[in-house]
Amino acid sequence: MDRRVRKTKSQLRAGLAQLMREKSIREITVKELVDKVDINRSTFYLHYSDIPGMLKEIEDEILEEMGRAIQEHPIEEGEKSIYFFMQDMFRVLAANREIGCALVGPHGDIAFVRRIENFLEQYSRHVRGDMLPEQLAEMKYFYSFCWNGCLGFVKTWLEEGEDKSPEDAAKLMFQMVTSSMRAFFDNVGGKTLTENI
Repeated sequence: MDRRVRKTKSQLRAGLAQLMREKSIREITVKELVDKVDINRSTFYLHYSDIPGMLKEIEDEILEEMGRAIQEHPIEEGEKSIYFFMQDMFRVLAANREIGCALVGPHGDIAFVRRIENFLEQYSRHVRGDMLPEQLAEMKYFYSFCWNGCLGFVKTWLEEGEDKSPEDAAKLMFQMVTSSMRAFFDNVGGKTLTENI
């Protein structure tokens, strides 16, 4: 991508993130965005058709980067792979901190959060079934518990965690998730995490 195009898109993303802290995406106009970042409307339309289209392109790029991380660190390869996936995920979020914070904030896009949830659910579904095939109902609740906890963790880190690197954030979340998994497996009589993943 041309350097000038990259700079323009970066300005628009930053402006959109700032506006999303104040209002929902449906309330943001192209005029408001270009005025905020001091760019001509015609320049905006060189890159995007409208505000929802711009947001979807940003979300697709983030999901694509997360998809690459999943492909590079398959969950079947064990705990270390899960940790490196989390590390890559936090690096993606760090590179998109402003817009990421806006997306999961009070005026964010709940549909995007659901897209990530579905994405990660597909990533782990077959492994969860292999771990405890007799307790799939309980696994459903445990997965919901982990997902909501991780989402809260990510939101806090995006909003307040600039002092914690992506590597440190990944390490802390990994410790929390794996300790919860071990406790859950012990409680339902399953094997240990390392025996299954």
